[in-house]
Amino acid sequence: MSEAISGKLVIFSAPSGAGKTTIVRALSEKFPQLEFSISATSRAPRHTEQDGRDYYFLTPEEFERACAEDRFVEWEEVYAGTRYGTLKSELERIWRKGHVILFDVDVKGGVNLKSIFGDRAMSIFVMPPSIEELRRRLVGRATDAPEVIEKRVAKAEYELTFADRFDHVVVNDDLQTAIAEVERLVAGFIGA
Repeated sequence: MSEAISGKLVIFSAPSGAGKTTIVRALSEKFPQLEFSISATSRAPRHTEQDGRDYYFLTPEEFERACAEDRFVEWEEVYAGTRYGTLKSELERIWRKGHVILFDVDVKGGVNLKSIFGDRAMSIFVMPPSIEELRRRLVGRATDAPEVIEKRVAKAEYELTFADRFDHVVVNDDLQTAIAEVERLVAGFIGA
């Protein structure tokens, strides 16, 4: 990546059900200079997903070639045979516009991006008030079977062990308070 084309990044991670997506959506409405990074994946598009909007869909061979050509900032095999990654060209595309890159990633991806970009990145971990409250929220969604909810809760317990590796931890006990805290942190970081 060219050093001439560089800028800032804001990284969000959280366990499923912590409210991260709602917070990030409110943040992107408040700060138009924030722009989501679109990840590349080796899996096929689902139903209404579009290349270049939801993901950059690469065949497994194209993904392997991009790895060999050092075109990724970072990538990971999230599921057996399925890779996800951040293309250097995607970051350059956003920075060329003078925008700040917004990442909504899993905890490992968040930690990796922070370690790569250091002070140019601010990482925020959205924490549920408790595991019990997280379970209640997941049950309240009514989108998952009980065994899926228990898997999500177990994964959340593991993900919470990464919280201290983020610059900021925001507890989402009250959504409006959490949004206000995140807006304050981001405004200070991007100089808005």
